[in-house]
Amino acid sequence: MSEPAAADKRRMWPLYGAGFTTAFGAHGVAANLGAGHAGLTRSVIYLGVLLALYDGAEVVLKPVFGTLADRIGARPVLLGGLVAFAVASASFVVVRDPGWLWVARVGQGAAASAFSPAASALVARLNPRAKHGRAFGSYGFYKSIGYTAGPLLGGALVWLGGLTLLFVVLMLVSAAVAVWAAVTVPAVPPLPKSRQTLVGLVRRLTDGAFVRPVAALAAATAALSVGVGFLPLSGSADGLSPIATGAAVSVLAACAAVVQPWAGRALDRGRLSSRTGLAAGLAVTAAGLTTAAAVPGVPGLLVSAVLIGAGTGLITPLGFASLAAATPPDRIGQTMGAAELGRELGDAGGPLLVASVAAAATLSWGYATLAVLIALTPLMLAGRPQWTTRASA
Repeated sequence: MSEPAAADKRRMWPLYGAGFTTAFGAHGVAANLGAGHAGLTRSVIYLGVLLALYDGAEVVLKPVFGTLADRIGARPVLLGGLVAFAVASASFVVVRDPGWLWVARVGQGAAASAFSPAASALVARLNPRAKHGRAFGSYGFYKSIGYTAGPLLGGALVWLGGLTLLFVVLMLVSAAVAVWAAVTVPAVPPLPKSRQTLVGLVRRLTDGAFVRPVAALAAATAALSVGVGFLPLSGSADGLSPIATGAAVSVLAACAAVVQPWAGRALDRGRLSSRTGLAAGLAVTAAGLTTAAAVPGVPGLLVSAVLIGAGTGLITPLGFASLAAATPPDRIGQTMGAAELGRELGDAGGPLLVASVAAAATLSWGYATLAVLIALTPLMLAGRPQWTTRASA
């Protein structure tokens, strides 16, 4: 590797660390709130509010901070968000009162709303378009590691030292990534902006070049959230042990992590177009949900986990690379913030849809309903401009 190439790679590592931090912060705490304090388990309503606060803050604020990143530059938004995340985590370490835990979670969610789209914008700005697939694939890989490690590592930390130790680790991780980014990530000044009217913004965010990748990303996130949340429930209903169901979720996350860098490299090398890849990813994801609905026991659990993980892993880097390729460079933060909003809606909407159908019928019908919607996504969006075939140099 040449010296310039090595330098380019080093400046990306803090961005990967930021992706890991937001994923670990989301799932590490959410999966262990009940285990961290008995009072939270007894108060189901308060526990539910705590689980919703992080994602709720992201839904509201990600487009705002994405636009701010375009206005003042993505680097200060990245650094400010990481520092704010450390401060929010430290607030619970100091107070140590579960009654005030909501303050820390709101703060963490708001901070992640800043540094998550800023990191995505920097991934796009710091890499030529011909390498966006590889860059977003690597970024997605480390974010998937955060989602995978969050419940496991968070559970170990809570077992050792309660929620306080978990928040100490989150504080230290975000602070370390902030310092790392401050030293390594170069300043990327905001670009001169063309005048944008409200009508122009609406037209851009309703154009097929934006809607199609975002719809695919939302579908992938919905399926991933359903897989992580409901596959263990299906396994338990089939008489499987918690170890077996936990292993299936780990397989899902591992497949999503492994496929993303491969998909990104294939896009950059011209072996895969984003249109074909996104359509294939949606089909594979739908097949995974269909398997979960139709095949009982260990075979169904493992096959569905592999297919959902592979499908979502295929969609994620291609979706972000498509958005970056189709977006004016001076609006990249705004686009990434709006795309993250779409993913958050999928994250919340998928489990809500499956749970609603399962309450009226069965969980298998819930899987099947989501599978049909995901499989029909390309058809529902037909007639809009075509997906970008690959990032141009």
